Amino acid sequence: MSTTPTSAPAPGTVSRGVPAPARERSPRTLCAPGPATVEAVVFDVGETLVDETVEYHAWADWLGVPRHTFSAVFGAVIGSGRDHRAVFEYFRPGFDLDRERERRAREGRPEGYGERDLYPDARPAMQALRDAGYLVVIAANQTVRSHRILEELRLPVDLVTTSDTWGVAKPDPRFFAKIIEVCADLRPGLTADRICYVGDRLDNDLRPAWQAGLRTAHIRRGPWGYHSADDPDLLDRTDFRISTLTELPRLLAAS
Repeated sequence: MSTTPTSAPAPGTVSRGVPAPARERSPRTLCAPGPATVEAVVFDVGETLVDETVEYHAWADWLGVPRHTFSAVFGAVIGSGRDHRAVFEYFRPGFDLDRERERRAREGRPEGYGERDLYPDARPAMQALRDAGYLVVIAANQTVRSHRILEELRLPVDLVTTSDTWGVAKPDPRFFAKIIEVCADLRPGLTADRICYVGDRLDNDLRPAWQAGLRTAHIRRGPWGYHSADDPDLLDRTDFRISTLTELPRLLAAS
């Protein structure tokens, strides 16, 4: 049963019809909008999806140097901030990478990788993202041969594309413009701030992705992933920092 008196004053008045005093309005607080919801996840390949250990060991064998020596010099080159391809110059001055790739192929020792070289979390993470409704794309600096391998692996993705296919490579801004373009083609209306690029490198992956307006996830593995993990710029600007790809679906869902 209602306990409200039937003679209660109408809203906006006090008893005997005297207007109620005007309430003071509290000042409105304008909040900046939060980040847009991610709808597409784009993956790098080397040391993000694929463990490159076998391939770098193959290069050491091709050059005829101990694998440990090659790896140590490789790390020194990365630590100094130089292009990692400079490592070949230490062992063979004037080294032409494209020509040596062709020589390896002719001699039956082509560059290559397969299912066993995928990180164990790669397939489960991509499948979980697709099941959750995300657009999933691979876009990385890779050769035409690598592109074919990625397609043959039949990964749970909507698209595989690579730098040799596009004719432009990271960190060129045009590469990231192409990412935005293909994502919008696959999911009309998709904008850069709804795309998350996942990679291990600050120089090739994260910085150019930020400049293109993409969100980013840094994975801490591989030489570059560990070397740059505590970089102040990365800590300040990266949306997600992960050690395994299987962390990503949960973090995206909670963001």
